Amino acid sequence: IKMINQRRAIHVDQSELLCRKGCGFYGNRAWRGLCSKCWREENQKDKQKQIQDDWALAERLQREEEEAYASRQQKVQPQPSITRFSKFEERKSKEKSSKVHTVTKFFTPSKTPPKKDVQASPSPSSSASRHYPLDGDRVTQEFIDFLKSVKSGREIFKQCRAFTENLVHKRDMATEELSECVQDFYHNLSERLQTQFKGSLEHVEIVMDEVEKYMMSRLYKEVFCPETTDDEKKDLAIQKRIRELHWVTIEMLCVPVDEEIPEVSDSVVKAITDVIEMDSQHVPKEKLACITRCSKHIFNAIKVSKKEAASADDFLPTLIYIVLKANPPRLQSNIQYITRFCNPGRLMTGEDGYYFTNLCCAVAFIEKLDAQSLNLTSEEFELYMSGQASRTGRSPAPACCRALSQVHKRLEVLTGLGERQERVMEKARQLESDLIDWTDEVEQKVQSILDSFPTEAPTPAASGTAAAAAVAGLASAIDADIEGELLPPPLQPQVFAG
Repeated sequence: IKMINQRRAIHVDQSELLCRKGCGFYGNRAWRGLCSKCWREENQKDKQKQIQDDWALAERLQREEEEAYASRQQKVQPQPSITRFSKFEERKSKEKSSKVHTVTKFFTPSKTPPKKDVQASPSPSSSASRHYPLDGDRVTQEFIDFLKSVKSGREIFKQCRAFTENLVHKRDMATEELSECVQDFYHNLSERLQTQFKGSLEHVEIVMDEVEKYMMSRLYKEVFCPETTDDEKKDLAIQKRIRELHWVTIEMLCVPVDEEIPEVSDSVVKAITDVIEMDSQHVPKEKLACITRCSKHIFNAIKVSKKEAASADDFLPTLIYIVLKANPPRLQSNIQYITRFCNPGRLMTGEDGYYFTNLCCAVAFIEKLDAQSLNLTSEEFELYMSGQASRTGRSPAPACCRALSQVHKRLEVLTGLGERQERVMEKARQLESDLIDWTDEVEQKVQSILDSFPTEAPTPAASGTAAAAAVAGLASAIDADIEGELLPPPLQPQVFAG
């Protein structure tokens, strides 16, 4: 990770995210910059070399002991010496086999649990069964239901269950060796699915996702942040570091995000929520899904702010800013858990692998962040770290002050809305009063008009007599018309000559 002073922006060359052996896959800092495939090959070479070195050391020590014994052999009696030499040979043989066994026993998964565990629990259910019910829990039932539609699903389930039980018994193994056992199992099962079970790559990927979900859901408490590692110590260190860097602002990181835009602010909040939610998931794939969702919200925030597509140089500084604001719980433990027990193919390619690699880069940047990284002088950086930067008069507003400023702005808006509501209510009350006055005025005018022009209504008796006379007159007229000469003459018969 580099700083470009002219732009005051964090820049990472995309080639730095790839495996340093040039295979084209994404590398990982935990694997010394290698991808899982190259790391596996290098690790196998290292193991073989270590075994050979142990053999050579055992043989050299034995020769030295034999030569030392031969030099003293002449000073002792023959018979006891033969006995002591036989015991010496037996002892050295045991030491040699024990040394080699110590080196190799961790690299091959044991097929049966230790005898002491079997004797301690003679019942068919092992200690793993007591902690993790094999046939009654939800995860197992979902895995069984999924495998019903898969060819050789019964065999896959038996292998996964046996491997999970076997792994629980290996509590004396180091976490890295447990990780190697899991990666070996993933690799072998994937190859068998592609050859023996005749599965397509897409189908194999789906099955491997379910295998990872089943196994790691059951092994989560055993292998996440184990006591044998310093993961917890690293978690506390990175949390303390992020708290100390609470003063780092968007301007210092040159983050192209405008949180004043509501949509951008929502995307930032969602990104913070997703990266925090990562700790609540138990399966590596689900943890990676949280990182991917967080990254997509970041890209959306940048796109809305810049009104154009985001670039890699925009993404990494924003991701660093999100991590600083979120301070995710057990960040290092989650990264180590994904690195150790995730299906390696998912970290080598695809968007999950790309976003996870960027998250590792962001954490590495935070751990090594100094004055030069933020284009500050050493004195300014120390003042910020000690909390005295506000006395210099040069420090930009910290994140908390900016948040308070936004709160004050929103309070001002609410106050303005309250005043406007009061004015509207006052006008509404005035309008109501005016309507009442207008109604009263109209009623008064109507009543005064009625009083000025009184009307005389006829009596009922007179009205009845007039109506009867009118009806009688109408009947006489009709009768007169009927008897008059207005009617045509009657028809007369006529005779036609044949």
